[in-house]
Amino acid sequence: MTREIRAALTDVRSQDSSAQNKAYTDLMALTSQQVDWAYEAWDELLQGLRHKDNHVRAISAQVLCNLAKSDPEKRMLGDLAALIAVTKDERFVTARHCLQSLWKVGVVRPEQRTKLVDGMAARFRECVSEKNGTLIRFDIAQGLRRLYDEVKDEQIRRTALELIETETDAKYRKKYAAAWKIKC
Repeated sequence: MTREIRAALTDVRSQDSSAQNKAYTDLMALTSQQVDWAYEAWDELLQGLRHKDNHVRAISAQVLCNLAKSDPEKRMLGDLAALIAVTKDERFVTARHCLQSLWKVGVVRPEQRTKLVDGMAARFRECVSEKNGTLIRFDIAQGLRRLYDEVKDEQIRRTALELIETETDAKYRKKYAAAWKIKC
C-alpha cells in the first residue's frame, strides 16, 4: 500500500472535514478500477461501518462497495450483511449513500449478485413503515436497475418488477417503475 492510500485511509477518520472529503474523493477514484491492495484496507473499512462518525460509516461503505471488484478471496460474500446493515443507519444520509453504491457488489460474481438481490429485496419489503421508506424503496429500485444494466440478468428485472408491484400507493409505484422506464 502506498503512502498516499495509507494517508487517505487515515484521513477518512479525520476531524477535519476537508481532509475527510479529500480522502473520500481520493479513495473513490483509486478504487474505481481493480486494485491489488484491497485486503490491506478491507478490515479497516469494515470496522468503519460501525464507527461513531456517520461520515466514516458512509465513506467506508462506499469504498467497500468499490473494492468488491478487487476481492478474489470472495470476502464480500461474508461481509455483505454488514453493508446491508448500513442501509438501516440512524443517519438517513449515511444509509442512502450505502444504498446507492450497493449495486456494485452484485456486478462481480453470480453468487454475490444473488445474495445482494435477496438482501435488497428484503430491505425493500421491510422498510415500508420507516420514516424514509419511499426513498429507500426508490434507491433500491434504481440500484437494481443499475445492476441489471451492467449484467443483463433477467432475474434481477423480474425481482425488481415484483417488488414494485407490491407498492400499494400508485404515485410511488409509478416513481419506482420510472427507474425501470416502464409504466404502471
